[in-house]
Amino acid sequence: MQKLTAIIPTGNEIHNIEAVIASVDFADEILVVDSLSTDGTTEKAQELGVKVIKRAYEYSASQKNWAIPQATHEWVLLVDADERVTLELKTEILETLKNPPENIVAFWIGRNNHFMGERVNYSGWRHDAVIRLFKRDACKYEDKHVHSEIIANGDVGYLNSKLYHNTYITFDLYIEKMNRYASWQAKDYDKKTGTLTPYHFVIKPFWGFFKHYILQSGFRDGVVGLTIGYVQGYVVFMRYVKLWLLRKNRH
Repeated sequence: MQKLTAIIPTGNEIHNIEAVIASVDFADEILVVDSLSTDGTTEKAQELGVKVIKRAYEYSASQKNWAIPQATHEWVLLVDADERVTLELKTEILETLKNPPENIVAFWIGRNNHFMGERVNYSGWRHDAVIRLFKRDACKYEDKHVHSEIIANGDVGYLNSKLYHNTYITFDLYIEKMNRYASWQAKDYDKKTGTLTPYHFVIKPFWGFFKHYILQSGFRDGVVGLTIGYVQGYVVFMRYVKLWLLRKNRH
């Protein structure tokens, strides 16, 4: 069987660290990549016997691209602190690593998402998938501040089992996270966005809500779906407000 390094990026994840480490305990190496946590995350990880490396946080893709080459083993499983590898996914990964297809350098893994204590079945999250099992030397993240995905130098396969994902702690903390995303997105959108107009501040936020709540059946998720739709529209609006401020402050 091919050996496996599990990488877990963290930043003040004391509430998640034990459970996420336990979910990847089948890996030959567990590497916690910490963004200078102050809540005891690294101390707890070290108590659990895993390797911890530290680096000041810039943005997700930068942090992960710094960590990936430090994996000891060729195959890497990257799991965020708010995700869990289920028993079914663990079994499938181990079976896959017994005899990996020669042409495949990475695998898409679906996610079962939960928000505000409820499973999200629609709202644009239904077919959510991420590349998380990959060969160390054949893959890296695209250089984007938000929603960066793996660039694979080879074919990408699919696993049938899914990650459990719960990004929600409290609503206030979730809104803070979305505000950070909007700030980072403003930097990503600066070069590819022309003059800002009412289209960016009115039409695009409304479309964000409409897409998630109506077209992607968010209304079928009840209050959770309504909240997701609203927050998606809000993030789009804040992205362009922050882009406007970014450009204003440069002049």
